[in-house]
Amino acid sequence: MSYPTLSHPLHTHEQLTTLVENRTVYSLDAFELNVFETHRVAEQVPLSMGHLVLTTMLRGKKVMHLPGRPAFDYLPGESVLVGENQTMVIDFPEATDEAPTQCLAVAIPTETIQQTVDLLNEEYPHAEAHLPWHLDTAEHAHLTNTPELTGTLERLVQLSRDTGRVKDVLANFTIQEMLVRLMQTQARQLLFHNYARHATSHRFAAVVQYIKQHLADKLTIDKLSNLACMSKATFFRVFRQELGITPVEYINQERLAEAKRLLRQPLASVADVCYRVGFTSTAYFQRLFKQAEGLTPGAYRKRCL
Repeated sequence: MSYPTLSHPLHTHEQLTTLVENRTVYSLDAFELNVFETHRVAEQVPLSMGHLVLTTMLRGKKVMHLPGRPAFDYLPGESVLVGENQTMVIDFPEATDEAPTQCLAVAIPTETIQQTVDLLNEEYPHAEAHLPWHLDTAEHAHLTNTPELTGTLERLVQLSRDTGRVKDVLANFTIQEMLVRLMQTQARQLLFHNYARHATSHRFAAVVQYIKQHLADKLTIDKLSNLACMSKATFFRVFRQELGITPVEYINQERLAEAKRLLRQPLASVADVCYRVGFTSTAYFQRLFKQAEGLTPGAYRKRCL
């Protein structure tokens, strides 16, 4: 399989170059990676790129203006997918020399994206045939990064700085993984936040709705796979394949989110919260909570009250 080289450099409006203190560019066969640092407050700065671009905020704050949607704050831990030849207009409300705004931009050729999407649709089709693998540059273009997406972006940065002879080969595989993680992240946003809208047309949306409505109950893969009209093995495999997370991991994630909400109530004990969100072992609950939050449920409760 051949991978196209970026034939067009990143195109920036002249105004932007006067506001960016530092721009570092890494060009590889499969993608172009740019790191921007902005050191001055500015408004309505246009930026257009020749290819589809995944931008990720590393530091500071932007206000993004994309065609067809209201302006929104853009913060670290988030990404924005910008379509091919689409212009974004950016405000930099807080950038200073001491605290510059820093953003990562990965420009990906259309051919690389199409090869990856075609491979996934052919070899790993979605559970719902009417919803094939694709990148959404409209409704779900603004994302909260998952750990998996963040991990692949970090590896892209490392590969871009690598001087090894095989870095382009490794970069080809990593950019494909990043595209998969990006589509999984969009699928999570679609189903986890809009499950009610799709519960009658998407089996995993129906599963998500059931989980949210029965967190305190015993949730088994048998029950969930039956709800999805799939065998246990197929359900577990396809759920993870499409969403990048296992059903058990998702259930725990939802239970921990509800536990955090309950722990902020002054009369709720840790043990009571544990059982109310569906955990049957306080030790297991405490271990999972600390792994996710970096502190115990008791310490979290004290910090919130």
